[in-house]
Amino acid sequence: MTKVAIIYHSGYGHTAKVAGHILKGAQAVRGADVTLYKADDLTSPDKGPWSELAEADAIVFGAPTYMGSASAVFKQFMEAASKVWMAQGWRDKIAAGFTNSGSLAGDKLNTLQELAIFAGQQGMIWVNYGAFPGYNTSQSDYETAWNRAGHMIGLGTQSLTDLPADQTPDRADLETAEDFGRRVAEATKRWVRGKVDQALETA
Repeated sequence: MTKVAIIYHSGYGHTAKVAGHILKGAQAVRGADVTLYKADDLTSPDKGPWSELAEADAIVFGAPTYMGSASAVFKQFMEAASKVWMAQGWRDKIAAGFTNSGSLAGDKLNTLQELAIFAGQQGMIWVNYGAFPGYNTSQSDYETAWNRAGHMIGLGTQSLTDLPADQTPDRADLETAEDFGRRVAEATKRWVRGKVDQALETA
């Protein structure tokens, strides 16, 4: 069984909705055991499900982009994880990241880079999204296009600021999130299988 953890913060429910669809996509991969965790429960290094994260093969980090950066609650989690860093507890685990904001671009790239650097600090192995941009020609259909903003380093979705979480992000962005979840789970599964094969060869 491949264990994937998704840690997210959501101020208004929109990022939580995206996390749920990443979960759905990852769960579609055979053998993937996927669990959601709230960053709110991991803001102290001595409280929260840290031991469960230690057992995960992959950790997906997710935060809304507020004022061009990850949310304060998620940054609290990142700082609390310094205890894990000291022990290199997540070294060689798979990592990936996602963010959501009100604008199509909204400086989400900065947040994704923050998450990737955080994973690098932890010695993790980053999995990008890498999907072809879905909205970059005159023939593209904005209503159905996946990865509309063309994010490659991770997943970026849009939630219109005047709509509640039950109405936004739209279907195309949620399908993109599911595709991203599948990619991460499949990459993790290959990574775990490779480590097992290597262990057998050296046994």
